[in-house]
Amino acid sequence: MAGTARHDREMATNAQRRLSECTDPVERLRLQCLLRGSSGIKGLSRTFKIMDDDNNRALDLKEFLKGLNDYGIPIDKQEATAVFQHFDRDGSGAIDFDEFLIALRPQMSKARKEVVMQAFRKLDKTGDGVITIEDLRGVYNAKYHPKYQNGEWSEDQVFRTFLDSFDCPYDKDGKVTKEEFVNYYCGVSASIDSDVYFIIMMKHAWKL
Repeated sequence: MAGTARHDREMATNAQRRLSECTDPVERLRLQCLLRGSSGIKGLSRTFKIMDDDNNRALDLKEFLKGLNDYGIPIDKQEATAVFQHFDRDGSGAIDFDEFLIALRPQMSKARKEVVMQAFRKLDKTGDGVITIEDLRGVYNAKYHPKYQNGEWSEDQVFRTFLDSFDCPYDKDGKVTKEEFVNYYCGVSASIDSDVYFIIMMKHAWKL
């Protein structure tokens, strides 16, 4: 996906600027993730999933603090506790991390969501909700990649690198779920102010 590195740089600069004037603890955590680029929130999601030993998809305060620390988010305990309490609406002492991550994602307009889902459906040829190397054949042309052209990479290596760009840097599995795809584009979307520009970019990138 050409241009994402540039979007990531713009996003990090933008997030850094907003962080210096932001006081809301939830928004500050969102900005800390966006400093890491398009896959920042997804990376935090992976960290929490690894920690969820009993697979109940919930985190208590101790797990939540440890997850933020493991992911390297610079946040003090008081601020992290305020974020936790914001999401622990029923006061049960645990938060549902799927709900937490959806709330943490920067919001996308309906028009942006629609074009992202159009791209996902085009790439997910088998319609099973996961994009794999097999899905990419005939949809994504590897032959234009410079490393394919100079003989350094095979077609599969180009596909794998492409899929990895949507994956969290710490846990690349060569598959992209709908959630990962949307998380990724929520990140990209956060660096683009205009709906029209975002939609044109998506349509051009995926020939929609």
